[in-house]
Amino acid sequence: MKKLVLLCLMIVLSGHFYAQETTKTTKAKTETAAQKKKAADKAKADAKKEAKKAKVASDKATEASEKAKKESANAKKEAKKETANTKTAADKKAEKAKKEANSAKSDATKAKDEAVKAKKTVSAKGTKTIKETNEKAPKVADKVTGEYNGKKVYTGPKGGRYYINKNGNKTYIQD
Repeated sequence: MKKLVLLCLMIVLSGHFYAQETTKTTKAKTETAAQKKKAADKAKADAKKEAKKAKVASDKATEASEKAKKESANAKKEAKKETANTKTAADKKAEKAKKEANSAKSDATKAKDEAVKAKKTVSAKGTKTIKETNEKAPKVADKVTGEYNGKKVYTGPKGGRYYINKNGNKTYIQD
Protein backbone atom coordinates (compact mmCIF):
# COMPACT_ATOMS: atom_id res chain seq x y z
CA MET A 1 0.00 0.00 0.00
CA LYS A 2 2.76 2.40 0.80
CA LYS A 3 4.23 1.69 -2.54
CA LEU A 4 1.02 2.55 -4.31
CA VAL A 5 0.71 5.87 -2.53
CA LEU A 6 4.24 6.76 -3.39
CA LEU A 7 3.71 5.85 -7.02
CA CYS A 8 0.63 8.04 -7.28
CA LEU A 9 2.35 10.89 -5.60
CA MET A 10 5.20 10.64 -8.08
CA ILE A 11 2.86 10.73 -11.02
CA VAL A 12 1.08 13.81 -9.72
CA LEU A 13 4.29 15.63 -9.01
CA SER A 14 5.94 14.65 -12.30
CA GLY A 15 2.96 16.01 -14.25
CA HIS A 16 3.47 19.32 -12.55
CA PHE A 17 6.99 19.59 -13.97
CA TYR A 18 5.83 19.11 -17.55
CA ALA A 19 3.08 21.70 -17.51
CA GLN A 20 2.59 24.15 -20.39
CA GLU A 21 3.98 27.64 -20.22
CA THR A 22 1.80 30.53 -19.51
CA THR A 23 1.26 33.44 -21.91
CA LYS A 24 2.96 35.84 -19.53
CA THR A 25 6.30 34.08 -19.80
CA THR A 26 5.94 33.81 -23.60
CA LYS A 27 5.32 37.55 -23.86
CA ALA A 28 8.29 38.27 -21.61
CA LYS A 29 10.51 36.06 -23.74
CA THR A 30 9.36 37.81 -26.91
CA GLU A 31 10.00 41.22 -25.38
CA THR A 32 13.50 40.27 -24.24
CA ALA A 33 14.26 38.84 -27.68
CA ALA A 34 13.10 42.09 -29.29
CA GLN A 35 15.22 44.10 -26.87
CA LYS A 36 18.24 41.92 -27.60
CA LYS A 37 17.69 42.36 -31.33
CA LYS A 38 17.43 46.16 -30.94
CA ALA A 39 20.62 46.20 -28.86
CA ALA A 40 22.41 44.09 -31.48
CA ASP A 41 21.22 46.39 -34.28
CA LYS A 42 22.35 49.44 -32.31
CA ALA A 43 25.74 47.82 -31.66
CA LYS A 44 26.13 47.11 -35.39
CA ALA A 45 25.27 50.70 -36.26
CA ASP A 46 27.72 52.00 -33.65
CA ALA A 47 30.42 49.68 -34.99
CA LYS A 48 29.83 50.98 -38.53
CA LYS A 49 30.11 54.59 -37.30
CA GLU A 50 33.33 53.79 -35.43
CA ALA A 51 34.73 52.05 -38.53
CA LYS A 52 33.98 55.13 -40.64
CA LYS A 53 35.64 57.37 -38.03
CA ALA A 54 38.68 55.08 -37.91
CA LYS A 55 38.94 55.08 -41.70
CA VAL A 56 38.81 58.89 -41.84
CA ALA A 57 41.45 59.10 -39.11
CA SER A 58 43.72 56.63 -40.91
CA ASP A 59 43.33 58.59 -44.15
CA LYS A 60 44.35 61.76 -42.33
CA ALA A 61 47.31 59.96 -40.77
CA THR A 62 48.52 58.65 -44.14
CA GLU A 63 48.20 62.13 -45.64
CA ALA A 64 50.20 63.57 -42.75
CA SER A 65 52.89 60.89 -43.09
CA GLU A 66 53.16 61.51 -46.85
CA LYS A 67 53.50 65.22 -46.18
CA ALA A 68 56.21 64.54 -43.59
CA LYS A 69 58.07 62.30 -46.06
CA LYS A 70 57.99 65.04 -48.69
CA GLU A 71 59.24 67.60 -46.18
CA SER A 72 62.08 65.32 -45.05
CA ALA A 73 63.06 64.68 -48.66
CA ASN A 74 63.15 68.44 -49.30
CA ALA A 75 65.21 68.96 -46.14
CA LYS A 76 67.67 66.28 -47.26
CA LYS A 77 68.02 67.95 -50.66
CA GLU A 78 68.66 71.31 -49.02
CA ALA A 79 71.21 69.76 -46.65
CA LYS A 80 73.04 68.18 -49.60
CA LYS A 81 73.10 71.55 -51.37
CA GLU A 82 74.48 73.21 -48.25
CA THR A 83 77.19 70.60 -47.80
CA ALA A 84 78.12 70.94 -51.46
CA ASN A 85 78.40 74.71 -50.97
CA THR A 86 80.50 74.29 -47.83
CA LYS A 87 82.75 71.80 -49.58
CA THR A 88 83.41 74.23 -52.34
CA ALA A 89 84.06 76.96 -49.77
CA ALA A 90 86.42 74.63 -47.90
CA ASP A 91 88.16 73.74 -51.18
CA LYS A 92 88.57 77.43 -51.92
CA LYS A 93 90.08 78.00 -48.48
CA ALA A 94 92.45 75.07 -48.96
CA GLU A 95 93.58 76.40 -52.35
CA LYS A 96 94.12 79.82 -50.85
CA ALA A 97 96.21 78.32 -48.03
CA LYS A 98 98.30 76.36 -50.57
CA LYS A 99 98.94 79.51 -52.58
CA GLU A 100 100.01 81.36 -49.45
CA ALA A 101 102.33 78.49 -48.46
CA ASN A 102 103.87 78.42 -51.95
CA SER A 103 104.39 82.17 -51.91
CA ALA A 104 106.01 81.90 -48.46
CA LYS A 105 108.35 79.18 -49.77
CA SER A 106 109.26 81.26 -52.79
CA ASP A 107 109.91 84.25 -50.53
CA ALA A 108 112.16 82.09 -48.35
CA THR A 109 114.14 80.82 -51.35
CA LYS A 110 114.53 84.38 -52.63
CA ALA A 111 115.87 85.49 -49.27
CA LYS A 112 118.27 82.54 -49.21
CA ASP A 113 119.53 83.37 -52.71
CA GLU A 114 120.08 86.98 -51.71
CA ALA A 115 122.02 85.86 -48.63
CA VAL A 116 124.22 83.61 -50.78
CA LYS A 117 124.89 86.50 -53.19
CA ALA A 118 125.75 88.78 -50.31
CA LYS A 119 128.23 86.21 -48.96
CA LYS A 120 129.85 85.88 -52.38
CA THR A 121 130.32 89.62 -52.74
CA VAL A 122 131.78 89.86 -49.26
CA SER A 123 134.11 86.94 -49.89
CA ALA A 124 135.16 88.30 -53.27
CA LYS A 125 136.24 91.53 -51.64
CA GLY A 126 137.99 89.88 -48.71
CA THR A 127 140.36 86.97 -48.43
CA LYS A 128 140.06 83.49 -49.76
CA THR A 129 136.65 81.97 -49.60
CA ILE A 130 136.20 78.62 -47.99
CA LYS A 131 133.82 76.31 -49.77
CA GLU A 132 131.00 75.30 -47.49
CA THR A 133 130.80 71.53 -47.25
CA ASN A 134 128.33 71.20 -44.44
CA GLU A 135 125.32 71.98 -46.61
CA LYS A 136 122.44 69.63 -46.05
CA ALA A 137 120.29 68.17 -48.76
CA PRO A 138 116.98 69.98 -49.15
CA LYS A 139 114.36 68.53 -46.89
CA VAL A 140 111.54 66.88 -48.86
CA ALA A 141 108.22 66.18 -47.20
CA ASP A 142 107.33 62.49 -47.17
CA LYS A 143 104.11 61.43 -48.90
CA VAL A 144 101.16 59.87 -47.11
CA THR A 145 100.46 56.59 -48.91
CA GLY A 146 97.95 54.73 -46.75
CA GLU A 147 96.99 53.61 -43.29
CA TYR A 148 98.36 50.96 -40.87
CA ASN A 149 96.70 50.13 -37.54
CA GLY A 150 94.78 53.40 -37.68
CA LYS A 151 97.88 55.53 -38.29
CA LYS A 152 98.97 57.32 -41.47
CA VAL A 153 101.67 55.54 -43.46
CA TYR A 154 104.37 57.75 -45.00
CA THR A 155 106.76 56.86 -47.81
CA GLY A 156 110.21 58.41 -47.60
CA PRO A 157 112.41 59.67 -50.49
CA LYS A 158 114.21 56.30 -50.76
CA GLY A 159 110.98 54.27 -50.66
CA GLY A 160 110.90 53.30 -46.98
CA ARG A 161 107.45 53.08 -45.43
CA TYR A 162 106.81 54.10 -41.84
CA TYR A 163 104.26 55.55 -39.42
CA ILE A 164 104.63 57.84 -36.42
CA ASN A 165 104.10 55.95 -33.14
CA LYS A 166 102.65 57.37 -29.92
CA ASN A 167 106.08 58.59 -28.80
CA GLY A 168 106.50 60.61 -31.97
CA ASN A 169 109.16 58.31 -33.44
CA LYS A 170 109.19 56.72 -36.88
CA THR A 171 108.34 53.02 -36.92
CA TYR A 172 109.25 51.36 -40.21
CA ILE A 173 106.97 48.78 -41.81
CA GLN A 174 108.44 45.74 -43.51
CA ASP A 175 106.62 44.43 -46.56
